[in-house]
Amino acid sequence: MTPNHKAGFVNIVGNPNVGKSTLMNDLVGERMSIITSKAQTTRHRITGIVNTPEYQIVFSDTPGVLKPKYKLQESMLEFSEGALTDADILLYVTDVVEDPTKNSDFLEKVSKEKVPVLLVINKIDLVKGGSDELNKIVERWKGLLPNAEVFPISATEGFNVDNLMARIVELLPPSPPYFGKDALTDKPARFFVTEIIREKILLNYDKEVPYSTEVIVEKFEEKDTSIHIMAVVYVERDSQKGILIGKGGAMLKKVGIQARKDIETFFGKSVYLELFVKVEPNWRNRDNKLKAFGYIQ
Repeated sequence: MTPNHKAGFVNIVGNPNVGKSTLMNDLVGERMSIITSKAQTTRHRITGIVNTPEYQIVFSDTPGVLKPKYKLQESMLEFSEGALTDADILLYVTDVVEDPTKNSDFLEKVSKEKVPVLLVINKIDLVKGGSDELNKIVERWKGLLPNAEVFPISATEGFNVDNLMARIVELLPPSPPYFGKDALTDKPARFFVTEIIREKILLNYDKEVPYSTEVIVEKFEEKDTSIHIMAVVYVERDSQKGILIGKGGAMLKKVGIQARKDIETFFGKSVYLELFVKVEPNWRNRDNKLKAFGYIQ
């Protein structure tokens, strides 16, 4: 470790579907967060860690900011608002199509932040009117967050992400590392298994079913070259269980095959994955279940 070592917490906040998870994966270099086009795909604060001899950056990707409709969403909003209180640097991520007045209460809290705020305007590859239109978008956001530094980027194309990363490193405070220098994340292996399975559910089912599911890994047995995983997918109603399993178990088998491939890539080992479905009525509004699933303390 160098004598002038820097370290800090960089928290990524913003509305659903503006590209926060894609950006964090770009910055961390690992596929840490679930990325699908559906809102609320990130339910927990996920920490990804970047280490070099000179610095350590601890990134948190938060759930998108939304008005809570049930208790699960209340806890998700608390994760996002908590990200404002423990950051050394805050990345507020928006995109070129988002209405800047959306969730103005949260934006007002961001504007009062004492730590450096980097306003990241994502998806600039979608701008039709060239630099004139982009300049208008930048000016509009500058009016809302006058103290923020603006970084127009394209996370999917990797455009301007290097400059953003360089600025984050410049702003890091002097500090010893918070985690071991070989750490990639503070999450256990099981967490990433549940996230990968949940991503496949989000990709393969419509309507309410994906948002009514929770995945719990009940067995994670790792050997030198293989991992045996048993996971339970909880839903709220019998009808959802039927949809999830599909005719003759075909849908659940499809999810299992897709998830197993990604889990094997993530861990670099062969994986034997068993999936089961159980009904847990109204779990998103029950405190005891939200505690058991790790959403509230």
